[in-house]
Amino acid sequence: MSAPRVLLIEDEAPQRKILGQYLKKKGYEVYEAANGEEGLDQAERTRPEIILLDWKLPDRDGLELISPLKKISPFSSIIMLTAFATVERAVTAIKLGAYYYLTKPVNLEELLLLMERALEEGRLRREVESLRQQLREMRLPEAEDLIAESPSMKEILRLAARVAPTEATVLLTGEAGTGKEVIARLIHRLSPRRDQPFVQVNCAAIPEGLLESELFGHEKGAFTGADRTKPGLFEEAQGGTLFLDEIGEMPLALQAKLLQVLQNKTFRRVGGTKEIQCQARIIAATNRDLAQMVKEGRFREDLFWRLNVFALHLPPLRERPEDIGPLAHYFLGKYAAQYQKALQGFTREALEFLLTHPFPGNVRELKNLVERAVILAEGDLIRLKDLSPVSPEPHSWVQSLLTLPLTEAVELLERKRIEEALARAQGVKTKAAQLLGISERALRYKLEKLGLSSSF
Repeated sequence: MSAPRVLLIEDEAPQRKILGQYLKKKGYEVYEAANGEEGLDQAERTRPEIILLDWKLPDRDGLELISPLKKISPFSSIIMLTAFATVERAVTAIKLGAYYYLTKPVNLEELLLLMERALEEGRLRREVESLRQQLREMRLPEAEDLIAESPSMKEILRLAARVAPTEATVLLTGEAGTGKEVIARLIHRLSPRRDQPFVQVNCAAIPEGLLESELFGHEKGAFTGADRTKPGLFEEAQGGTLFLDEIGEMPLALQAKLLQVLQNKTFRRVGGTKEIQCQARIIAATNRDLAQMVKEGRFREDLFWRLNVFALHLPPLRERPEDIGPLAHYFLGKYAAQYQKALQGFTREALEFLLTHPFPGNVRELKNLVERAVILAEGDLIRLKDLSPVSPEPHSWVQSLLTLPLTEAVELLERKRIEEALARAQGVKTKAAQLLGISERALRYKLEKLGLSSSF
């Protein structure tokens, strides 16, 4: 493995010597430049992984070099070195594309740790760009949707690309709205099965009594109303991928049957005796803590380990703020084109609101928020008031249903109906479910999803 390349652009010879010798001892291949022009020439020839750039150079300000250096070597991480650091200049440098900045005299151990982190993040950037290029060459739409600037999401994409060509079962975990379906589809499209079906089923959305037939199919006469043989989703996905969303909501009886499929690669239709070969790859997803459910006896431990062959945990948006700005601009461009509006971006206040909002609904919430703002926007920029939801009168929550995005309105209506039903049922979930016309299992799922489970 070749040594990582470092370009040191520093006009003070003693400083260059100290840093150069130290980095060479640590295994780096060091190139030096005494001014900006030499630095640009060296960057063109060496394409370094890291550039240490002095803020004050004889021929130009270091800030002026960031953009041309990024054009020459886009994957280089630029670390600014300065004796006169201010918050304003640091923010300017990072906005222009610098990775970080350090004040002189440089703490060599701190510099080394920073460079090691920059190398890892640079490697992830290159792998993600390689993945994007691969998707473009395959003319797949996922190339446009890969918005990942945070190290955690770059790592998720790298691992997804690694597991895609294999036959391994994948378990995707994370809060609702983090993008588990997007990653599942990406894995399918990067796999040898890309030209075969991608079949998705939400295990929580289908009544318990119908889920088995939906998944495995049924024979004619298997139950009342089964007037013909019907193949299930496992057969529909043959040769392709079956995505089992909300796997944590699958009843225990069906978990046993799914375990058999994963172990033996065969299944039977409901009411059937013939073993059918399962040739579908399984990707499962959940926003539940399956390990905790195993301890509570609500999820089979043997099935958990069968599903957990290759696990990917998608972090919530609040833990990867680097992705908020790029995602917001991506959705802005998408919906501005859809609604034929000439929008250029966000005001500073609007962008600050997005960057500090906790986003309990994650990427899905951000997407809905931006779409609504695009519809409301009157100028060429999204303003703070375009992003802030309309506050209804305290006694009239129904009015907000007419102003919120559809998904948020549905969630608000569900929340209010469930709260009222539980109040009428004095907290008895079986009775509340009857009042709502849904199963108790569906009610428990909605309580978890809406964060109401601990309130009743």
